[in-house]
Amino acid sequence: MEEKSRNILINQEKISKRIQELGKEISKSYEGKNLYVLSLLRGSFIFAADLVRELSVPVKIGFMTTSSYGHSEESSGSVKVVNDIPDDIKGYDVLIVDDIVDTGITMDFVKKHVKELGASSVKCCVLLDKPERRKIDIKPDFCCFEIPDVFVVGYGLNYGDYYRNVPYVFNWEEK
Repeated sequence: MEEKSRNILINQEKISKRIQELGKEISKSYEGKNLYVLSLLRGSFIFAADLVRELSVPVKIGFMTTSSYGHSEESSGSVKVVNDIPDDIKGYDVLIVDDIVDTGITMDFVKKHVKELGASSVKCCVLLDKPERRKIDIKPDFCCFEIPDVFVVGYGLNYGDYYRNVPYVFNWEEK
C-alpha cells in the first residue's frame, strides 16, 4: 500500500464526539434494564472500549469472535464462530457491538445466535454502516456513521493484520 496515500474519511475528533452522543442515547435506552454488551472481536474492540466508557448504566461485557473476511477486502459470505460467548446471557438485554455492517450476514447470524441463547432482547450498535452492500435486510439499532461502498481501515478495522491501531477511519487513494 506504499504507492497509495491515506484519505481520512472520519477523523479522531469526530469519532470521539459521536461516541459520546451515542453513549448517552444507549444509556437512556437501557435505563433500568439488564445490559450485556457483546463485542465482536477483533474489529470492534477499540470502538466497544470507547463506547462502554460513555455508558452511564450498569453493564456486563463479553466477547465473541467470528470470522468472515480473513485477509480479504470482501466477505466470504459464511460466518464461523471462532470463540463463543463465555457467559450465560439468559435474561439480559444484549447489545451487539461491531465495527461495521455491510452485507449484514455476520450481524444477522450473531443476532439469531444470541436469541437462541435466551437473551431478553437483542439490538446492535456499529461504528460504521455501509447499506449499499446489504445482502440481508438488517438495519443497526445504533450507528455512529453511514459510509459509502468503499473499503475502509483504521479505528479497529484491519487490512490483513494491520491498521487497527490507527485512531481514525481512512481509505487509500492512488498517489
